[in-house]
Amino acid sequence: MANILIVDDDEMVQRLLVRSVSLHGHECTVCGSSKTARKCLAAQSFDLVLCDVNMPGESGIDLARFIAGQYTDMAVIMVTGVDDPALAAAAIEAGTYGYITKPFNPNELIINIQNALRRRQLEIDRRMYRVTLEEKVAERTAKLQKTLEGVVHAMSLTVEKRDPYTAGHQHRVASLAAAIGQEMHLPSDQIEGIRMAGMIHDLGKIAIPAEILSKPGRLTSIEFALIQIHPRVGYDIVADIDFPWPIARMILEHHERLDGSGYPQGLSREGILPESAILAVADVVEAMSTHRPYRPALGVETALAEITDRRAVLYDPDVVDACLGLFREKGFSLESSWIVG
Repeated sequence: MANILIVDDDEMVQRLLVRSVSLHGHECTVCGSSKTARKCLAAQSFDLVLCDVNMPGESGIDLARFIAGQYTDMAVIMVTGVDDPALAAAAIEAGTYGYITKPFNPNELIINIQNALRRRQLEIDRRMYRVTLEEKVAERTAKLQKTLEGVVHAMSLTVEKRDPYTAGHQHRVASLAAAIGQEMHLPSDQIEGIRMAGMIHDLGKIAIPAEILSKPGRLTSIEFALIQIHPRVGYDIVADIDFPWPIARMILEHHERLDGSGYPQGLSREGILPESAILAVADVVEAMSTHRPYRPALGVETALAEITDRRAVLYDPDVVDACLGLFREKGFSLESSWIVG
């Protein structure tokens, strides 16, 4: 049984429609105009509306458009004395389920009602299925995200176990890089990818001898050459992992520079992934600001002066501007960056 709203200004037609519909067990509510129908629609729920076209005030076509926009689970059938193909086309375009001309055959009316109700139920079921499917996809995506975060966290800890002097470095770089991405108004998913890459950008250091990583003095040319392989090693470790972001490339390119002076590939400008350019700035600022085995911390101001002086030469100018804005205007600090992201 369906709850049906009849909208027609002709009382004789109203009675015919009520009788035909009621004989098949449907509940009926009758309105003589679109204005009254709107009040009924606001007051209760209907499965289907039988609507005339030409009525005082708002036309049935305009009412049908209103219903299609506001009540997506409600079917509309036009029942009119106007046998006009153009009007019928306008009715269908307005979202109606059928167009019946007067005088109507009661059997034809009921068949149209049954078909409209069946189609309406199919559309409701399809919509619910889509919602359920989207919920399942979101749930699985969340589980995958949690798994990936666990893997990345484990990788990050592996690096820090071997290089205690840079404990927290990757976390702070990840947080600063994510904050820069937010300052640049990047999509949230892209920012998450940058954060994840930041967490393991130095993963390749597991291949560097511990005595080199913790050496208190200046590195020899051979030792520095060994340090320079860590982006490639990190890339090779994660290249076959199916991350939803270009994590491997970000790891590989986080020491590249705009003028081609970086490593390991000597890329320049457009050849560098935008996410990698963000990591590069975050990495430099964090590294210069904090203690290293071979020197004391230089401080944030020195780090910011470095990226300012080399803006558009070594470092992406948009990234530099966003980073400076964070520290100068937003009060960002590396000490509190553990809680970011």
